[in-house]
Amino acid sequence: MTATPHCDRTPGPRTSDLLTIGQLSARSGLAASALRYYESLGLIHATRTGGGQRRYTRGTLRRIAFVRAAQRVGLSLDEAKVALDRLPERPAPSGTEWDQVASSWQSRIDEQIAELERLKAKLTGCIGCGCLSLTRCALYNAEDRAAQAGPGARYLLTRDPATGPEPVPAAFEDGCGSGRTER
Repeated sequence: MTATPHCDRTPGPRTSDLLTIGQLSARSGLAASALRYYESLGLIHATRTGGGQRRYTRGTLRRIAFVRAAQRVGLSLDEAKVALDRLPERPAPSGTEWDQVASSWQSRIDEQIAELERLKAKLTGCIGCGCLSLTRCALYNAEDRAAQAGPGARYLLTRDPATGPEPVPAAFEDGCGSGRTER
């Protein structure tokens, strides 16, 4: 007797190829609640059984790995979703398609490297400054308009909230990083 192919089989993954949320959680290292959150954001997709249980294709593991890699390089979940939206769900994206998405991150990674280099330079200068003030340090509290006006709840002390905090008293100016020093 010869085997005949099943012509009445519905298209899509076989039931044995689908993962439950518990299996996906164990394989991906993410909590089930995180997987449901990712699903609510459209980062991953599930099918439902007749009883309403989620089932995920094995390709979902690749999408989760992609999201986690995106987060490691500093992308938001929204940015990861934009990238994933450019990839096909089925069949699994090719290596070339993954490479195209990853290369689109290059400028973002370059910007982060440049920012870290600037931070490194500021930190080196800060160590030599000697101010030792976390509230007044130009590195720790960079470009904080309220801090320039002195300590405390500057916006609550301001007479006109629309114009910002009160100006810096002249007695506090000294030219160190933030324009003030502790005495």
